[in-house]
Amino acid sequence: MTDRLERLRASLEEPLLVSSAANIRYLVGFASSNAALFVEPERTLLFSDFRYAEAGRSVEGVEFVETKRDLFADLADRLSGRIGFEGDAVTYTQYARLHAGGLEPVARHELVEALRAVKDDSELEKIQEAGAITSEALGRFAAERFTGRTEKELAWRLDELFHDVGGVSPAFETIVAAGENAARPHSRPTDREVGPGETVVIDAAVRVDGYCSDCTRTFATGPLPERLQEAYAVCLGGQQAGLDGVRPGASGVEADAAARSVIEAAGFGDEFGHGLGHGVGLDVHEAPRLSRESHDTLATGNVVTVEPGIYLAGLGGIRIEDLVVVHDGEPEILTTFTKELVTVS
Repeated sequence: MTDRLERLRASLEEPLLVSSAANIRYLVGFASSNAALFVEPERTLLFSDFRYAEAGRSVEGVEFVETKRDLFADLADRLSGRIGFEGDAVTYTQYARLHAGGLEPVARHELVEALRAVKDDSELEKIQEAGAITSEALGRFAAERFTGRTEKELAWRLDELFHDVGGVSPAFETIVAAGENAARPHSRPTDREVGPGETVVIDAAVRVDGYCSDCTRTFATGPLPERLQEAYAVCLGGQQAGLDGVRPGASGVEADAAARSVIEAAGFGDEFGHGLGHGVGLDVHEAPRLSRESHDTLATGNVVTVEPGIYLAGLGGIRIEDLVVVHDGEPEILTTFTKELVTVS
């Protein structure tokens, strides 16, 4: 943790107030719903209220300061001068409280997130475990009946399987989308029953010691319409091309284009409307981004998803997603459940 703080200090123009819960956890290992970290050249102050005081005092390498419940109002009275704050984490109300207290708050962006993008060995171990749990749960899930059960029922069952094989909690609400609902990339489970001859998109993840997995597989509940069969084969080919494009030094735009070009060439370009993938760690969505709008460049130690999709309105959808570690050679795929089209009952 000390090394992370020192690397952050090297990038600072002024003391930085860190208020993102994920960034605080990354820097000093402290988990709280109401905390801030003030990183100065020679010391680090950890602020939180009475509820977290005992835990805060046990954090090594920081000076703990107990505050009032209204954290930012308290900070405005304690701090002075020009300070950086996390522009993507601070609300306008919080900014106004700092400013009203006589501080000179300056927005800074993605300073900690840039450090988090490259995972160390301890982080990779947790993400690898999360990926293994996800793969094991999907394997068990595929042996169960889908038809006649609702999307909500199936989502709840997969969450149970995650717990059975060691997952602490889902990293996000499990997505189960069948038939026409599968044509919506971020559909939520409904009371719709799964029927025969349709695709079922399962997008799910778990957390292990705070770190996330992320995986999507698409199942068939019997013979599919020809258009969906074709879409699955094209999506799978695009996903492999995307995996081949995930290399150190490649831009997020280039990785996205590797998969997108395959899908566009097959005539499904308009049905692949989102980016290829994103970083995964303490948050399910973090740097780097793989998309047509990305400004990121991949580096060894990044953990990213590769998840092209094809969505056919009124008919169904396909998405195939792996969680991978970027290496100098081939990427390490952490989600090992088969990507061949699995037919379930």
